[in-house]
Amino acid sequence: MKVTRVERFFVDVPFREIAERNMARALAGWHISEICRVETDAGLTGIGETLPNYTWGVVTEAAIDRVIGRNPFEVMWDDSLGAGLQMALFDVAGKAAGVPCYRLLGHKVRDWCPIAWWSIDMPPADFAAELKIALAEGYVAAKQKARPWFDVFAQVAADREVIPPYFSLDLDFNGLLVNAANAVPVIRQLDECPNVAIYESPIPQGDVEGNRRIRASTRCAIAMHYGSPPIMTAIREQVCDGFVIGGGASAVLRQAQVAREANMPFWLQLVGTGLTTAFALHLGAVCTHAQWPAVTCLNIYQHQLLRRPLEVKGGCIRVPEEPGLGIELDEEACQRFRVPTSHHPNLRAIYAVHRPNGDRTYYVSERQYWDDYAAGNAPVAEPGTWLETIPDDGSTDWTELYERARSAPVRSHGQP
Repeated sequence: MKVTRVERFFVDVPFREIAERNMARALAGWHISEICRVETDAGLTGIGETLPNYTWGVVTEAAIDRVIGRNPFEVMWDDSLGAGLQMALFDVAGKAAGVPCYRLLGHKVRDWCPIAWWSIDMPPADFAAELKIALAEGYVAAKQKARPWFDVFAQVAADREVIPPYFSLDLDFNGLLVNAANAVPVIRQLDECPNVAIYESPIPQGDVEGNRRIRASTRCAIAMHYGSPPIMTAIREQVCDGFVIGGGASAVLRQAQVAREANMPFWLQLVGTGLTTAFALHLGAVCTHAQWPAVTCLNIYQHQLLRRPLEVKGGCIRVPEEPGLGIELDEEACQRFRVPTSHHPNLRAIYAVHRPNGDRTYYVSERQYWDDYAAGNAPVAEPGTWLETIPDDGSTDWTELYERARSAPVRSHGQP
């Protein structure tokens, strides 16, 4: 069996309502999925998916040239091929062998893999509304972005109003608590909510001493992205309780083995629609320590791109048993969502961060206000803080403020 053709095309998969209005600020490009279809001389076809605006590896023409004329079993372990192409090769290899992909990846240790609901940063009321949907759809865990431009204490309070005691929360700070002096009092207060189970990257991961201090100060687990600090430093210095692992199949299994030897749990983080989620299930099926709920962001999309959608039951999805990925692409949906390009711009707007003392700071992008907070130029967890999106109204005043804020954040102390 040899690869004879690789087809790629883009689809624009709409977000659900709450995700749509919040992700337009920064992650609108996650709308776009690139479908990769591998054809072989045996008449078998494999499918895969890449998020070109957010991926561990894009698929290039050079990568396609490397697989044409080759047996999928020869090349499928090459992570440098990119997400969608590697996934499609595993799919077609599994079909050729008549086995589900997990049989190619290792020894199966679970039939059902845990999965978490995922949310970008948003107002507390939107978080609570999302969790109501999550519960109705079978989830029992959620990963939520925790950001200094929204009130994290109000966020957790709103969450707690709508979730049962067994529902767990992972709060992902992406390093924006800046240092241990900031982080310790914040997480100690958040510890009072029994649903909070994990803090992800509360401060920059390279701060070994600071992260060790934080871990010693909380009842909750600390999760860090595998590789920073170097893995042996992370294990030896006990800076975290577990990891976030993602990437290609070879990298995932290599990192999973290290986590197993250290007896440290992790979650798989592979972002995409139902295609990527299916591949994550096969990886999770063979990784003994993939015990924390996986993050694939499946929940943000209106359509999974599958003819038979994956179902969440009790916080888990059953691992497919059919050959290959064990899924079937919804060709009609792909045709309906098909677009010519991966370009999908973020909303053009002004973003005003309101502080409870009346101060406002105006920005033109998430990158700009992220960098401002990361530099320590504003409180990292101030109750009453909120972010306002001010769309372009065509006025001269809006344009003038936008141009000023493009150069640097515009700070208005108590003035509108």
